[in-house]
Amino acid sequence: MPVSGKPAASPTTATAAPPLSLAVLGLGVFLLVLAPLLAWYVTPRAKVTPVDVDVTTVFTGDGSYFDTAALKTRDHRRITITRHVLGDVAASEKSGRAVWDVSTTVDTPQTLALKDPRRAFQWTTERWVTDRHSNAPVHCCGEAPTRFDGDAYLKFPFDVRKTGYRWWDNTLGAAVPLRFAGTRAVQGFQGYRFTGTVPPTRTGSRQVPGRLVGRPEQGQIQAEEWYANSGVELVVEPHTGRIMDAVISPVKTLRAPGARRTAVTLLRGERLRFTPATQRAQVRLAKADRDKLVLVGRTLPVTAAAAGAVLVPAGVVWVVRGRRTTGRS
Repeated sequence: MPVSGKPAASPTTATAAPPLSLAVLGLGVFLLVLAPLLAWYVTPRAKVTPVDVDVTTVFTGDGSYFDTAALKTRDHRRITITRHVLGDVAASEKSGRAVWDVSTTVDTPQTLALKDPRRAFQWTTERWVTDRHSNAPVHCCGEAPTRFDGDAYLKFPFDVRKTGYRWWDNTLGAAVPLRFAGTRAVQGFQGYRFTGTVPPTRTGSRQVPGRLVGRPEQGQIQAEEWYANSGVELVVEPHTGRIMDAVISPVKTLRAPGARRTAVTLLRGERLRFTPATQRAQVRLAKADRDKLVLVGRTLPVTAAAAGAVLVPAGVVWVVRGRRTTGRS
């Protein structure tokens, strides 16, 4: 007997979304996850002090120095201070710290021409060891002097604040307080300016003829060494902490034991400043480092988040519409 009525409904079948829509959705989700990962995980790990450092900075300016051969002070002479910082990569990788060997020479026109640090007017060597993230000193790995201190050396910490810091002065053998003093451009690149001074401070003693310090009745005498710096000025790139320009005015003198007045001026620098070539080199390094940090910490996260915010909704809509179209067909 024939059965009349509506035909039986076909069984429901699963419909698949177009593969490209799933790819768009997956990419959007990936970008949304990547954005905070770059900002909160990758960026802090990118802010590390480099260990493969090979940097030379040069200060020049007018000043005076004591000529030991002529036993007289030479005024209005060119003074040059050269600092070479070389990273000890092997020691850095072994310790996990930033280990730098530092050589500083002070030259007069005569000694500069010799091109030999051993014959410079003054030559000192140091070994700086710092935490690669905080820039704080670490007392290990052959550090010299043994109590290296401060917040700022060849560079300041990352993300420089408009507040006080302590700058290591190797002549003083201690950290000098610095205060924020506004902003200034160096070679067209804006930076934070910090200033400080060093009051006259006794730093040691040396044996000299008594007549040199006003004690002619004494043959040899342990004269007191004193040091001051009437003006420290550093201009720092805020993101990286690199010093783009520096000015110092060091004064080294001798006094008779217990005396209150200077007997001999060994060295006086009148606003010794980074040379233009040093400024340009420091600005190039600061700009390159800053651009890398901005790329990882700002540009890529913002771009990834924006792209993800567009692709995820678009992918969802495409997946839903694709299923509906497949279902109707």
